[in-house]
Amino acid sequence: MIVFSLGLIIGYDHLQIKLLAILVLNQFLSSFILYLRSNVSGIQLFTTDSLLSVLDRSLMIIMNGILLWSGLFEKNYRIEWFVYTQTLSYSITALVILIVVLYHSGRIRIRINTKDFLSILRQSYPFAILILLMSFFNRVDSVMIERILHDGKEQAGIYAQSYRVLDAFSQFAVLFAGLLLPMFSKMLKTGENITELIKLSSSLLLGIGLAVAAAGFLFNREIINLMYHSVDQDSPMIFSILMSGFVFIAVSYIYGTLLTANKSLKQLNILAAITVILNISLNLILIPHFYAKGAAIASLSSQSFYAISQVITAKKILNLKEDYGYVFRLLIYAVLVCATGWMYHRFFNWIPAILLFSVTAVLLSVVTGVIRPREILRIFREENE
Repeated sequence: MIVFSLGLIIGYDHLQIKLLAILVLNQFLSSFILYLRSNVSGIQLFTTDSLLSVLDRSLMIIMNGILLWSGLFEKNYRIEWFVYTQTLSYSITALVILIVVLYHSGRIRIRINTKDFLSILRQSYPFAILILLMSFFNRVDSVMIERILHDGKEQAGIYAQSYRVLDAFSQFAVLFAGLLLPMFSKMLKTGENITELIKLSSSLLLGIGLAVAAAGFLFNREIINLMYHSVDQDSPMIFSILMSGFVFIAVSYIYGTLLTANKSLKQLNILAAITVILNISLNLILIPHFYAKGAAIASLSSQSFYAISQVITAKKILNLKEDYGYVFRLLIYAVLVCATGWMYHRFFNWIPAILLFSVTAVLLSVVTGVIRPREILRIFREENE
C-alpha cells in the first residue's frame, strides 16, 4: 500500500506502475527467501546457506547473459526482461530453499492461530520498520535526483553508474551479516564473550572495505571508463565518494547485526529514522547545487552517521571495551594500503597496478595483524562444532 501510494503521488505512468507491481512481488519473494534461509543458517548449516545465498544471483547472471549475448533474440534488450528474470530467479531459489528446509525439518503443518499470528506481528513489526527506514535512506537518492532536477533522468543515470558498483560490493557485507546474526544470537543467549567475534568480523569486513574504498578512490577514472561508453566529467568523483562509503556500510552491517541479535530494535529504529531525516535534508540542500555529486555526498554522510552511531550505541548497551591495539593496527593498515595503492597507480599501467594492489592489500592485512587466518579458522571451527 505504501509503495503504490508513493508511486501514484510521484506521478508514475501505467508502464511504471506495472513494473512497480512486479517489483513488489519480487520484494516479497526476496524477503521470503531470507526467511527460509534463516532456518538454514539457524541450524548452523553455513556452507549450505552460503551456496543458497548466491543461487538467485547466479541464475540472474545466466539468464541475462543468454538474453544479452546469445544472439537468440533479435530484439534489443528491454528493462522488462530484467524484471521478469529476477522474478523467475527468485521463484526458483525460494523453491529450492523450501525443499532444503523441508528435508531438514520434516513435515510442516500449516495452522491458523489468530493469537499466535498477532503475537508474531507484534514481535516482527520493529524489524519491518527498520528495513523500511533503511530502504529509504539507501534508495531515496535516485528518486530525489530525478524529481528535483530538470535533467533528473540523466543525472540519476550518472549517479546509478557508480551506485550499482557500491551496491554489488555491499552484497558481500549482506551475506556476511547473514552468517553473523545466528552466531551473535547464540552467543548472547548463552552469555558467551562476543568480543572476539566482533573483532574477527570487523577485521574481515574493514580489511576488505578499506582496500575497496582505496581502489575506488585511486582508480576511479579507469574503472568508470572501463565499465561505460558514455561517462560524465563528474562520474569519477561520484564513484570515489560512493565507494568510500563501503567502509561505513561494512561497519554498519557488523554492529547493526549485533544490535539486531540483542533485540535492540528501538534504538536501531531511532537511529535509522534520524538517518532518513538527515539523508533527505542533505539531498534537498545538495542536489540542486551539486547534482548527482551532491547526492553522493549526502549518501556518504548518512552512511557514516548511521555506522558511527551504531558503534556508540552497541558499546553503550553491551558494555564493549575498546581495543586500542586493534584500532592502531587498523590505522597502520589503512595508511599502508593507501600509500602502496598510490605508488602502483603512479608507476604502473592501471590493470597490473590494481592486481598488484589487491595482492598487496591481502598481504598487508596479514602482516599488520588486521586479519589473522588462524583465528578465523579457530572461531569458525568452534561454531561448526
